[in-house]
Amino acid sequence: MSALAGVGVLMILFIFIFVFLRAWPVMRESGLGMLVNTGFDQQIPEALHSYTPMLNFGFLGLIAGTITTTILALILASLIGIGSAVAISEFSPKPLAYALTSLVRLLASIPSVIFGLIGVIIVVPFIQDTFVTVDLQLEYLHMFQITGRGLLASVVVLTFMIVPTITALSADAIAAVPNRFREAGFAMGLTHFRVIWKIVLPTGRSGIIASVILAAGRGMGEAVAVAMVSGGIGLVPDFSLGMVSLLAPVLPLSAAIMFHSENMGHEAITAALFTCAAFLLLIGTLLSISARLVNSYMRKKVGDAS
Repeated sequence: MSALAGVGVLMILFIFIFVFLRAWPVMRESGLGMLVNTGFDQQIPEALHSYTPMLNFGFLGLIAGTITTTILALILASLIGIGSAVAISEFSPKPLAYALTSLVRLLASIPSVIFGLIGVIIVVPFIQDTFVTVDLQLEYLHMFQITGRGLLASVVVLTFMIVPTITALSADAIAAVPNRFREAGFAMGLTHFRVIWKIVLPTGRSGIIASVILAAGRGMGEAVAVAMVSGGIGLVPDFSLGMVSLLAPVLPLSAAIMFHSENMGHEAITAALFTCAAFLLLIGTLLSISARLVNSYMRKKVGDAS
């Protein structure tokens, strides 16, 4: 077992080293400016047609688009997914719960391009017909073009992509809570809702947090579906604009890699895309560490309270 664990660690180290070595030319040339500058989608064509190597890129818009899209989708998906898991595990008869769990797992296995097609055919036209007007387009034309493809469409598509993951794993975590815990709550006079809220969910917290972490990882790494509805422009979401900010185009890191993968033969662009991958690795690592710290803190808090 220790040998297998060592192989896993070596594979992770190899991936990190390989990605960061390929990204190093852009990181060295751009410096810290890549974290505060934007314009990645405009710089790619410049690098492609430049006679001298161009390695200075701005990734702020891509990073902001990735984090914003993932967090908003994760909030919505967590509410829907955990609520669905509670309904399946606590309120459904066993045959129905088994059928619903199987259906949710089937949804989790649907290829992402299917969600992208649904987003293009249903979500984007709905947003365009419901929220986009000619006056609104003219008002913000100097900043960005409102077409229905943007942050809101990306969040909606990504939410429905990661909901099955959260639902399936959370349902397993809730089902794993021993029945004696529920019986103890009922014996104390608690209602079914309070048993779920005070006993079942805190007991299954580790599995639920794990489901959210896995869903966040899939959300950040999703390229095809998000690229189809994101708008393809690396703008930093400006929430001072109100609801209009949700209609602005975005370009998450994974979508940027997919958009420009056809130019991977170009040395500068290859390094820029590997830099996008490096940021994805860093964000995923920080997310995993943060989740573990939160879980440890909550465990200690429960222990102190008891």
